[in-house]
Amino acid sequence: MLRVKARGYAQEEPMLTKEENIALTHIEGDAPMGGVMRRHWLPACLSEEVAEPDCDPVKIRLLGEDLVVFRDSEGRVGVLDEFCPHRKASLAFGRNEECGLRCLYHGWKFDVDGNTVDMSSEPPESTLKEKVKQKAYPTHEAAGFIWVYMGPANEMPAFDPPVFQPTPDTRIAISRVIVDCNWAQILEGAIDSAHSSTLHSSDMVPARVDGAKATDNNWLRPSTDKAPRLFVDRTAFGFRYSAIRRPINNAATHDYVRTTLFIAPYTVQIPSNNMYNIAILHVPIDNTHTAFHFIAWGGVNTPSTESWRKFLHAQVGIDVDKSFRKVRTLANNYLQDRQAMRLGNFTGVPGIPNQDIVMWETIGAIADRSDEILGASDLAIVEFRRQMVEAAATFAATGKAIGAHEGRVPHGKLHSFEGVVQKGYDWRTLGCSPEELAWNAAHHANAAE
Repeated sequence: MLRVKARGYAQEEPMLTKEENIALTHIEGDAPMGGVMRRHWLPACLSEEVAEPDCDPVKIRLLGEDLVVFRDSEGRVGVLDEFCPHRKASLAFGRNEECGLRCLYHGWKFDVDGNTVDMSSEPPESTLKEKVKQKAYPTHEAAGFIWVYMGPANEMPAFDPPVFQPTPDTRIAISRVIVDCNWAQILEGAIDSAHSSTLHSSDMVPARVDGAKATDNNWLRPSTDKAPRLFVDRTAFGFRYSAIRRPINNAATHDYVRTTLFIAPYTVQIPSNNMYNIAILHVPIDNTHTAFHFIAWGGVNTPSTESWRKFLHAQVGIDVDKSFRKVRTLANNYLQDRQAMRLGNFTGVPGIPNQDIVMWETIGAIADRSDEILGASDLAIVEFRRQMVEAAATFAATGKAIGAHEGRVPHGKLHSFEGVVQKGYDWRTLGCSPEELAWNAAHHANAAE
């Protein structure tokens, strides 16, 4: 598995076998990677989608299952199997009323826990109501999301705030887009530091600044270096890696360092700028579709949700529909503007995530990783594949899921880093909290045994 040359990472043999690629990418049914995902709390939908009691129910799909989300009359949120157990009609078209979701077909009604609270088509003396329960998953509302736990009840972990909500009053702006390809190739894009200097070159602009800066139109960086040196360190939560570039100023004595965190199994925290932090969630809908969330968070300088979506060209009703399905698709060539390219825009596609989506989807619904030619800049991608293929094998053999229980690291203590630093530093400690340093030291000690 993951057979690469020691220097340069030029491919020597296929990076992943067919079986290994399936282990990495497949999450439906009994797939081990789906089992890993089910041992974690997953973002099911945005709170704004079910904002009010008795609002319209929302149809979602998660890990290959069709589900319906609703907020009842008392504000409680339920996530149920979409299909009524009676005749399998969709509850997404049901009536959300009086603390339950009622099927339109025969009036069977279910509460947020899946209990059958009414069977209007059955005689009063029937006891069938007490015997029928709709599949329902535990939910938790936090950080702008409705979260759901889809694993065994006896393994359900306590809900910990996500990395983008270190304190209850953290300001959060969320962009959501449904992407038509597998979750793993999207996450690989999030940890691919080298591509940003090319694909996003019209939006991430070199400038004589002392660190990453955000403006209304661009992200500024203090480097013109398009070939970063990469280093990876496995951690208790996944891994931390650095991309080190020559800075525009003081290149002989300083480095521009950006560290990114992969928080297993589906979260990436990329380096911040002077205005806000950034996290990315890659939530598998099924094997060939993903709910992609690009999140800005921090203090008072964090943009509003609508400003953030406007900056990313991901506004509801303009760039995506109310179900967050995008207007730009392969069928319309992602509305690429060739005239804008001739006038200087690198991609002809507005919005950083939209540029990525073109790349992710044109790779294919599920990437064939057997005939890629990888380079030195792909070190983090190699580590992601290695770690998660191992995680799938471990789950299949033992039932233990990476990052789920023993030794779980509270995500609110994790921090990425970016900045120009004097040479001689230890990149593995940059931006780390004392708690993370202790966890990582213990992790390395255990790995050495």
